[in-house]
Amino acid sequence: MVLPMHHRTVTVDAQQVFYREAGPEEAPTVLLLHGFPSSSHMFRHLIPGLADRYHVISTDHVGYGQSSMPRAGEFTYTFDHLAAITAGLLEKLGISRFSVYVHDYGAPIGWRLALNPAFEVTAVISQSGNAYMEGFAKPFWDDLFSYATSPGPDTEPGARAKFSAETTRWQYENGAGDPSLVSPDNWLHDQTLLDRPGNDQVQLALFRDYPTNIEGYPQLHEYFRASQVPLLAVWGERDEIFGPDGAHAFSQDLPDAEVHLLPAGHFALETHLDAISGYIRGFLGRVTG
Repeated sequence: MVLPMHHRTVTVDAQQVFYREAGPEEAPTVLLLHGFPSSSHMFRHLIPGLADRYHVISTDHVGYGQSSMPRAGEFTYTFDHLAAITAGLLEKLGISRFSVYVHDYGAPIGWRLALNPAFEVTAVISQSGNAYMEGFAKPFWDDLFSYATSPGPDTEPGARAKFSAETTRWQYENGAGDPSLVSPDNWLHDQTLLDRPGNDQVQLALFRDYPTNIEGYPQLHEYFRASQVPLLAVWGERDEIFGPDGAHAFSQDLPDAEVHLLPAGHFALETHLDAISGYIRGFLGRVTG
């Protein structure tokens, strides 16, 4: 039986925050955090696969999906601010204890929540959600780091290329053994939202802020060592954005981290949904009951 999925919006700090919700509210909560350039749409098939056992929440970050997209001059687009909005959503929903699934941009947001004493993160699932320098794949990140280090007319074209239609499609098809398994609805959906007037400045602002995530890695690693939070890394071994070394790196601070590499790319859910959901169900069943 497929449980119903609710599509809801609440106001957090004057922003309309969209989220998907399924599963019994009394069950353990699993928070799904999407990455760039997607939205909670990327979890549309995973949510029903977990909702029979868990209370599943997946939100669209401000500037993405169905959430508000204020202009860059009207909203401070930083990862600190996006995490604060997500924290505000959780507070409104009365959720303080949860497992978190992070993908891409969802990782730095999830790490900030884990470090927030208002919350208790019971387990982490990382699918191309980076936490170590080993994960940054070349050449994808070269242009972004150049722009973040020295924003200007010489470096901006390379950054802008990352939210072009060509790159958005490549992110989905990258590493997929059979690209016909990846629905074009994905990149058409994402690109339509990326192409909204003013969204380019949203993306550029977050690119400029990305180094703050790396600056927070030492504190994050200390949290891993101190908490020994259960962690599952289920990763596309062909991902050319966050490479598989990023998955193995968790073992530096979490010796019991469970690491699985799949013959997939950055959006591994599109081609390996059953495998990933199976790993998650087994992992959460063992570590959270």
